[in-house]
Amino acid sequence: MGTIYYGGSGAPVHIEDRALAHLKVVIATKLRRGESFTVSWRHPDDQPRGRSTLWLHPSIPLRFVFDDPEPATLSRQWVEELANSANSSGGIMLVAEHFEVRAERTETS
Repeated sequence: MGTIYYGGSGAPVHIEDRALAHLKVVIATKLRRGESFTVSWRHPDDQPRGRSTLWLHPSIPLRFVFDDPEPATLSRQWVEELANSANSSGGIMLVAEHFEVRAERTETS
């Protein structure tokens, strides 16, 4: 389980390592361009029901921490899906990876 530390907030955001790796690519690209945007996600089953949103701005400190020492292999399709949502008025909506099964079949065929 990875963690995002954002600004001076003492409340870290926990996100599964693979999802966080994909999110990091999109966030870093947007912030490098000087763009502000939101990131939203549904709360996991072990937390109270609901969803959260962060407003990300290039001037606010941000740190990604991964539990797994090895970087995840990225899915181009998932990065593109997240990037497309980042460019929408609603910002990034962290969604599950829909392409994983197809990618596994391709690698083993």
